[in-house]
Amino acid sequence: MRENPRAVSVQADGVRVPIAADRLVELARNVLRALKVPRAMFSVTFVSSRASATLNRRHLGHRGPTDVITFALGADPAGTVIADIYISPDVARLQATEFGVGVREEIARLVVHGVLHACGWEHPEGEERMTSPMWRRQEQLLHRFWITPSRTA
Repeated sequence: MRENPRAVSVQADGVRVPIAADRLVELARNVLRALKVPRAMFSVTFVSSRASATLNRRHLGHRGPTDVITFALGADPAGTVIADIYISPDVARLQATEFGVGVREEIARLVVHGVLHACGWEHPEGEERMTSPMWRRQEQLLHRFWITPSRTA
């Protein structure tokens, strides 16, 4: 059996995630394929609000927990894109309520968002973020692979 060139691992670091890990692996791989990333090695780790706040303070200098933090680690000599993505399901639950969407949809959105950041996409801060090219691409990919998934994708 041939190994998948888009390696994605999903783990929960002591937190409850209401989506099976294999569904999130499939989502991340579909996004990588759509972005034409031939080789990748990604980890997606779900962490507590406390762990998210620690990462946010230590690496971004911001206070409090955040929804998603992506560490894009570049590419190895073979061109494999490497990244670590950390997501707080607690923050995702709060945002889902705020935006009037289901928590599973919001978690899927954060996975897509993290993958886009790992692949070099950026967005402005503040209100402009939700009208940026990255946000539009995120929503397009989310609808394509999560909200209205194609069986041939």
